[in-house]
Amino acid sequence: MNITDLKQKVNPNEVSHQMYQLISQLYPICRSITGNGFRETLHWISKHIELTKHEVPTGTQVFDWTVPREWNIKDAYIKNSKGEKIIDFKKSNLHVVNYSVPIHQKILLDELKKHLFTLPEHPDWIPYRTSYYKESWGFCLSHNQLLELEDEEYEVCIDSSLENGYLTYGEYYLKGDKPDEVLISCHACHPSLGNDNLSGIALSTFLAKYLSQINLSYSYRFLFIPGTIGSITWLSLNESQVQNIKHGLVLTCVGDSGKSTYKKSRRGDAEIDKAVTHVLKHSRQEHDIIDFFPYGYDERQFCSPAFNLPVGCFMRTPHSCYPEYHTSADNLDFVKPQSLADSFSKCLSTLHILENNKKYLNQNPKCEPQLGKRGLYGAIGGQTDTKITELAMLWVLNLSDGDHGLLDIADRAGMSFDFINKAANALLKHDLLIEKPE
Repeated sequence: MNITDLKQKVNPNEVSHQMYQLISQLYPICRSITGNGFRETLHWISKHIELTKHEVPTGTQVFDWTVPREWNIKDAYIKNSKGEKIIDFKKSNLHVVNYSVPIHQKILLDELKKHLFTLPEHPDWIPYRTSYYKESWGFCLSHNQLLELEDEEYEVCIDSSLENGYLTYGEYYLKGDKPDEVLISCHACHPSLGNDNLSGIALSTFLAKYLSQINLSYSYRFLFIPGTIGSITWLSLNESQVQNIKHGLVLTCVGDSGKSTYKKSRRGDAEIDKAVTHVLKHSRQEHDIIDFFPYGYDERQFCSPAFNLPVGCFMRTPHSCYPEYHTSADNLDFVKPQSLADSFSKCLSTLHILENNKKYLNQNPKCEPQLGKRGLYGAIGGQTDTKITELAMLWVLNLSDGDHGLLDIADRAGMSFDFINKAANALLKHDLLIEKPE
């Protein structure tokens, strides 16, 4: 079975429910850029695909960065003078500033407020905050909770550790017919945030799972990494093999109800840019195509000047562009199965183009070949779909000069890639085309 067969047989709605189940399983875990929460996340992903787990020691130099100390947390709370827990990490792991150093002491309200973070504009939501590279501690709470705090002494406890350990990441490699690779990357370091980025983790996992069942032309490499430091670490450790990466996608925020958005690679005109743009255009849904800029997710590392890899970012609503972003409102209700299904379908369609975007040579280039005698014209003339099919074959024949791929032809003809690909396959069967040797 190849990717065309898979695309026809797989039901994106059924896949979306499997994705949502994985998101639900991962949601309670307190993840960070290092630590046991990240490893537990990889454990759940490994139930679907055979991940290779990599451990990179604290202190490892990765370009201009250094792998940080490993952070783990067991518990955290704030108790009032009556001994009541008014903030409890076990009720929401967003309550603790991620990477907070350990602390256990009593403190007055005025001093405590220096370590508290809220969202006054959304008084019932808990913000998500981190302090990865500066030793600090803090708590996040709803603004309404802050307003209820009385002027008294509080017991503050964060039972965490920040020690030499490892940065962990997961990798899944699918060997295709050729060593050229498609890279699929997602950040897997956020705690209980459904869209950013449990949705990306789930989409990556199930793309990998279904692709593992078919024959592939390209090889595929899936990365489950901590944001920023993970991609920097991977690139540093694998610099000698990045030339194999011919196409790439960073997947994030793919489960909200917003329209699909694609951020182009730094190159701007890479094949992956053209493929995703084609898929979104022919989806007949509202969408956005945005140019590369050096901020966002791990595409900015893959697209850094010395690498300049053809890697774009596929998402729905971009980061910071929805109010629930990095708050407790990015929960399981915010992620929509129908959006997951749509994102899965569009990514699979993109990979289908990459797998089939071949260049052909017309074997009868002197004027049009007679298609009718080969049974390639419809038996009854005048039907609209028949005319479109015939036109697709004529476009393929006219532009199959060894310089144009099928995606070029589809875009030039204003037709969907699937239509042009079917026309090419019909012409191949009648020896009117041959594939151009690489």
